[in-house]
Amino acid sequence: MKSALATLVLLSATAPALAGEPAAADRTAILAMQGEYIVDFAFDETVTLQAGYERNPAMRSGGDETVIVVEDSPGRIVLQHILVDAKSQHVTKHWRQDWTYEAPTRFEFSDTQTWTVRTVPAALNQGAWTQCVYEVSDAPRYCGTGRWEHQGGISTWTSDLGWRPLPRREYTKREDYNALSVVNRHTVTPNGWTHEQFNTKVQRNADGSHVALVREFGFNDYQKAEEVDFSAAYAYWDATQAFWAKVRARWDGFLVEGTGARLKTKIDGMAMIIPLFGQAARLEDGGEVDDADIDAVFDRWVSAPPRGTR
Repeated sequence: MKSALATLVLLSATAPALAGEPAAADRTAILAMQGEYIVDFAFDETVTLQAGYERNPAMRSGGDETVIVVEDSPGRIVLQHILVDAKSQHVTKHWRQDWTYEAPTRFEFSDTQTWTVRTVPAALNQGAWTQCVYEVSDAPRYCGTGRWEHQGGISTWTSDLGWRPLPRREYTKREDYNALSVVNRHTVTPNGWTHEQFNTKVQRNADGSHVALVREFGFNDYQKAEEVDFSAAYAYWDATQAFWAKVRARWDGFLVEGTGARLKTKIDGMAMIIPLFGQAARLEDGGEVDDADIDAVFDRWVSAPPRGTR
């Protein structure tokens, strides 16, 4: 009886979803990324694609990060990452990942500081999840669409090929390329999860031509943390989550309800990050933030993309 029950549970988790409904195993895999982690970030340039190009040194970093479920509905899951310094308990709101089943549209990095909303092709979208990733200010970064595969007890999602802007680790140091061509892969592991990035560093030119410089492999390893105190992260989120929901709603006006977004800040985005983080800190200290304060930041630094944007 026990064996038959186990078989029934396995079949129900791996069976194809009904039309328009995500498989239970897909949702389980995405939700498995929530939790507390020690994270290692590694990036290595690999194949050089231009004569005379010399590989840059490998990059290594890490941190302690908790991943919190912000939204959980049948076809949509939102995960917020928050970094904590173990010694000082300093908290930094980090990146965010939104997962949408058979999303009708997604934003794509189309030009410098510009993201354009486009329809997800039907052939790509059927049975697939679109993951969209956001900056610390909830500004857009990139989206990718792909299907979860569940083989041998391992769940893996692989995106299609897409564009993303330079990562923070590079844009303060590099001027020889302006975009990454990327395939992302997420895998749920016995002790956490991993994020693999198959990157090509590309100079996109105004005439539409591309010059690929070098390939890069990125490996972000999220291992479950057992002895790290994340209480400061949860206190921060309790105090500021309603504020950040309002910020997300304003971005949605451009990226979900509109045609896209163009940032008028420098590439580092600090002109938006500083005031928004300052407003969140005010709330954390028991103060108040008016909706007009948030609107003022968006009115100054964000607009719809110009007509005719590729």
